[in-house]
Amino acid sequence: MTKRPKIAAIVTEYRKYSHGQHIVDRFLEGYGWNSRHHYPPMDLVSLYVDQRPEGDLSRDRAKRFPQMKIYPTVADTLTLGGSDLAVDGVLLIGEHGSYPTNEKGQHLYPRYELYKQIVSVYKTTGKTAPVFNDKHLSWNWEWAREMYDISQEMGFAFMSGSSLPVTWRTPSVDMPLGARVREALCIAIGGVDSYDFHALETIQCMVERREGGEKGVKWLQAYRGDKFWEAHHAELWSRELFESALSRSHTLTPSRQGFNNIFPTLDEMKQLVEDPIAYQYEHLDGLKATMILMNGLVQDFNFAAHLEDQDVPFSTQMYLPMPPARTTLANFFSPLVNNAEKMFLTGVATYPVERTLLTTGLVAAGVDSLFQDQTRQETPHLNISYQPTEESTFWRT
Repeated sequence: MTKRPKIAAIVTEYRKYSHGQHIVDRFLEGYGWNSRHHYPPMDLVSLYVDQRPEGDLSRDRAKRFPQMKIYPTVADTLTLGGSDLAVDGVLLIGEHGSYPTNEKGQHLYPRYELYKQIVSVYKTTGKTAPVFNDKHLSWNWEWAREMYDISQEMGFAFMSGSSLPVTWRTPSVDMPLGARVREALCIAIGGVDSYDFHALETIQCMVERREGGEKGVKWLQAYRGDKFWEAHHAELWSRELFESALSRSHTLTPSRQGFNNIFPTLDEMKQLVEDPIAYQYEHLDGLKATMILMNGLVQDFNFAAHLEDQDVPFSTQMYLPMPPARTTLANFFSPLVNNAEKMFLTGVATYPVERTLLTTGLVAAGVDSLFQDQTRQETPHLNISYQPTEESTFWRT
C-alpha cells in the first residue's frame, strides 16, 4: 500500500486483560518485536464496543489516541460515519463479555452476529477489506461454516485463531513439511468450549504439515472423568506420547517420590486431576489425534507425535509465560497481532483459515459428544481439505 492502512476494531468488551485490550492496545501503543518496540505501520481509526462493564477502557483510549473514534454501530465503525467503506482492515474480537451460556455449556459470544454486520457493509458498499477474527469462528458449526463460505464467495482475506500456533516453542521446532505422522497428542490446561480450542489448534498447526496436507476428520469421541481413566488404561492413546508430552511441561505438578524423580504416578495423577477430559478423533487419512485437558497436573500446552522415520517421539511445548505473567504481560498476543498486521498490509492471510474452520468444528463435536453421554460423533461435515504454508509462522525470537 502507498498510504497507511486504516483499521477498524469490533470488540465485545474492552477492559483490562480482555482480548480486546491485549489486541487493540498493541495496534495503538505498539509492542516488543525483534528486539525493539514496534509500532504497526497502520492507524486504528475506529472502534465499536458491544458491552461496557465496570473498568471499561474504551473511552480512556479514545482520549489518549484521538485518531481513534468510538462509533455506536458496526456499520458506522466501518464507514467512519459515512455511507462508504472507509477502512482497509477489520479486527473482530468476540471474546469476553456478559453473554448467555446454553445447555451444553457454550458461551454464546456474538462473533457470527458481528461478522454478519461487517459483511452487510461489504455488500451494501460493494467493497471489502481483510478480516481477522480472534479465536474460533462461532460456537455454532453451521454459522462458522457460513462465515468461511462468505469470505470465499466475496473474495476477501479472512484469518482467525489464537496465539497458540504462533507463540514461542520450546524447543523451537516445527513439524517437518511432508512428515509421515502416525499419531499425535496434546496435553493442556483449561475447560470445554474455551481452552479445548487452544489445545486443538496446538495439534492442528503441527499435523497439517504432514504428508499430503490436511484432508479432514471423520469422527470424534470425548472421554471425561472415569471414562477418561478407562480409556487411558485401555491405551486408546499412546502411553509413550502421553509421557513425552508431559515431559515437555514446565508446570508439571511434581510427585513426592524424591528429588530426582518428580514424575507423578497414575494414582497421583488421579488425585491431582479431578475432571480429566479427552477428545480423540481420526482424520480421513487415518491419522489418530487426542486432545487432553488435565487441570491440576499442568498449566501449559504440550505436543507429541509419532513419526514414521523416528524412533523417539517428536515433541515440543507451545510456550506461554507462566502465571501471573501470562495474564498481565500476555506477550503471546504479539505474534498474533503481527500476523494480523501482515494480512492487513498484503491482503493475504499468513496461515490458512481452514485450520480454524476445522478446529471450530472439532470443538463443537467435542461439546456435543460430552453433552450426549460421551458418544462417538460422526463428522462428515469436517471433510475440510487444505495445504499448510511452507514457511513456519511461529515466533522464533
